[in-house]
Amino acid sequence: MSRMPQARLEKALEQLKTISESDHAKVKGLAEIVRPLRSFLHKTPDDHGMTGWTDVIIPSEDGTPLEGWYITAKGGESDKLIIFNHALPMCRSGFPGHFGAPWSNYDAVEIDFVLQYKHLTDAGYNVLTYDIRNHGNSAAANGGLSGIGQWEWRDCVGVKRWVDAHPRLSKMKVGLYSQCMGGNSQYHAIHRHPELFANVACMVSPMVVSMAAIYDAFSSLQGVSQYQELIDLELMKMGGFVAAEMTPHLWASSVTMPVLMVQVHDDEWTRNPEDGQKTFDLLGSEDKELLWIRDTTKRFRDGYNHFGRYPEQILPFIDKYMK
Repeated sequence: MSRMPQARLEKALEQLKTISESDHAKVKGLAEIVRPLRSFLHKTPDDHGMTGWTDVIIPSEDGTPLEGWYITAKGGESDKLIIFNHALPMCRSGFPGHFGAPWSNYDAVEIDFVLQYKHLTDAGYNVLTYDIRNHGNSAAANGGLSGIGQWEWRDCVGVKRWVDAHPRLSKMKVGLYSQCMGGNSQYHAIHRHPELFANVACMVSPMVVSMAAIYDAFSSLQGVSQYQELIDLELMKMGGFVAAEMTPHLWASSVTMPVLMVQVHDDEWTRNPEDGQKTFDLLGSEDKELLWIRDTTKRFRDGYNHFGRYPEQILPFIDKYMK
């Protein structure tokens, strides 16, 4: 990983001399976003009436064990597979903010990914979904930190290699549903191993985000927006990546498959529409669409739940390339 530029580091060290104890606590708390809170599996496919599913354990590219589910299409296994991943600090079942603290400290809402698997299986797709490292029931790695794609690309690669080696799944047509941190990770994986993803038909890419935009928005909400350099220093001291390294902008040009990007237009937790539009513009795909979620500022409540509520806005794109 790269270090901070010298001028930025010097500014951070100067900020340390004058920052108040309370503001420094806020800065450290912002850095701690990359030490993900583990969400528990608050639902299984049984909760939405899916019976054809099994637990799977998949090795990441670096050997980290990833826990997941394989769910067959309604009526029996089809010849079409969607590989589905998740955001920080979620897991394959979604996010249990409605269970109270500590999850409600992010947002006191439920995010239900299992309902989204139901939409996919009802439409004739098998689903392979997994907990990214340091999330859900998957193993810890990298000191328990998230690189927002800088380490997690290895999980995307490991899962695709597992699919390609599987006696049945390897024969299926494959699409991706890769969101937020999982989307950043997928872009990075495609950049490193384009040959591995050359046969992927399409990708739905909700809520991918640059951490610099997250930190700018969150620090403004907390009144410490003048300390971006110090946030980077605290990230570096933790053993993580600085904000500028944790962005899909670095890898988007390597993504050439058809993409449907989904973003909250007025997301209060990031800097949209600017950040999302920049990522979209950088995509190497000739065939790409950008779906803006409007009339809300709520990333968790309305962004990640959008497919669950409005499958008719997502499924036609997948069907176009998978059927």
